[in-house]
Amino acid sequence: MLTVLLLLPLLGAGLIGFLPIEITPKLSRRICLTFASITFLWTIVLAILFNPNNVRQQFIEFLPWIDTLGLNYHLGIDGLSLPLLVLNALLTCIAIYSTDESINRSRFYYSLLLLLNTGVTGAFLAQDLLLFFLFYELELIPLYLLIAIWGGQRRGYAATKFLIYTAISGIMILASFLGMVWLSGSRTFAIDNLDTASLPFLTQILLLVGILIGFGIKIPLVPFHTWLPDAHVEASTPISVLLAGVLLKLGTYGLLRFGMNLLPDAWNYMAPFLAIWAVVSVLYGSSCAIAQKDMKKMVAYSSIGHMGYILLAAAAATPLSILGAVLQMISHGLISALLFLLVGIVYQKAGSRDLDVIKGLFNPERGMPVIGSLMVVGVMASSGIPGMIGFISEFIIFRGSFAAFPVQTLLSIIGTGLTSVYFLILMNRAFFGRLSAQVIDLPRVYWSERIPAIVLSVLIVIFGIQPGWLMHWTEATTTAMVNLSSVVAIRNGN
Repeated sequence: MLTVLLLLPLLGAGLIGFLPIEITPKLSRRICLTFASITFLWTIVLAILFNPNNVRQQFIEFLPWIDTLGLNYHLGIDGLSLPLLVLNALLTCIAIYSTDESINRSRFYYSLLLLLNTGVTGAFLAQDLLLFFLFYELELIPLYLLIAIWGGQRRGYAATKFLIYTAISGIMILASFLGMVWLSGSRTFAIDNLDTASLPFLTQILLLVGILIGFGIKIPLVPFHTWLPDAHVEASTPISVLLAGVLLKLGTYGLLRFGMNLLPDAWNYMAPFLAIWAVVSVLYGSSCAIAQKDMKKMVAYSSIGHMGYILLAAAAATPLSILGAVLQMISHGLISALLFLLVGIVYQKAGSRDLDVIKGLFNPERGMPVIGSLMVVGVMASSGIPGMIGFISEFIIFRGSFAAFPVQTLLSIIGTGLTSVYFLILMNRAFFGRLSAQVIDLPRVYWSERIPAIVLSVLIVIFGIQPGWLMHWTEATTTAMVNLSSVVAIRNGN
């Protein structure tokens, strides 16, 4: 059942890319959206069949692959990976739907989108360290090309910078994975067979540092964040949706799955430093966002701040904080995707994202009142206004982290106030006041262009009012992860 999630987008990519007939851009888009939609529906089927009370991996698939390397084709789903799989499939559909039908080299573009979906899905499914690494590196290639070919004026610089940072990330992660397997004496890369708790404490620390740097680049955390604003600014709107909504979650997922879960002794020792690191990322990202005049760059820096909350929750490592971390992954995925979609529409119609240029977009006759209303939903959710998913995820993180790190939690809460500041600046400058002369005659925004943003807005409100619909998938798994880490730490005297 899990292999289907990998084969469907691969089949779609092959069909679009190699079918020996002439395919128009419009037909390419329809084929791509069809395969992505079927993949999304299949994740819903898996979610329905998933047993949330079973904390073990479900729908397991295992096939021996390369015995000499200890590499096996081993897939599975638990409450940590299932919500991220659904999010990845949903945002892939939205990214495809939001793509301009007249895009150049459409067959190559849509093939890369489906290949990107395959890489991310495989990373969330992999139960083998080396298999995870292969999928983790697979998503690098299509994302680099999507930025380098269809990006903005400085796309070459942004794509190359992304490639270098992500390559370093992969090297650090692979080195730590190899160290875990070889030093523990394991004959395979299977996660379940690793006995990392028996490793010397200093060795665990060194392995964890590699994982923290590797996944810290992907998240990204300060000071490894500089590739993200450049990539977002130069990437097209659909690629920014996937980059912020899904790709960054590979980093936070990796920290929980391979850092906290496999090296609990070292994680507990490093936790105070991680909490401080989280505070630095939250406050620095939020402060940089306040200083931006480019709407897209402002949203990009907001991601740095909001991903810091997840590191704080992971450092605290309580059942409540880890549950909040997973909810924050989903929350940030939906909210950031909505904000990038809306900023993309403003840029497409107004020709600028500069807050000194565009003003008065709430004008009911010549502006974008519906887009402005949806933007209000997005910025309120990102600012943690009650009744939306952003509030419940951040509240659970702060409530679960306060007992372990009260000072760091209070400092991180300041980040929510700073979020309100920079998004108020964005709304006040871009949407209120008299319509500026530069954008006095805006093209019409059609309802077909608003549909993805409306869908995301509805989900943000629904899960904000009824977060239990998300929590029941994850709560048992996250609680079991924390309890297992605690038992290992106590057994080893830490």
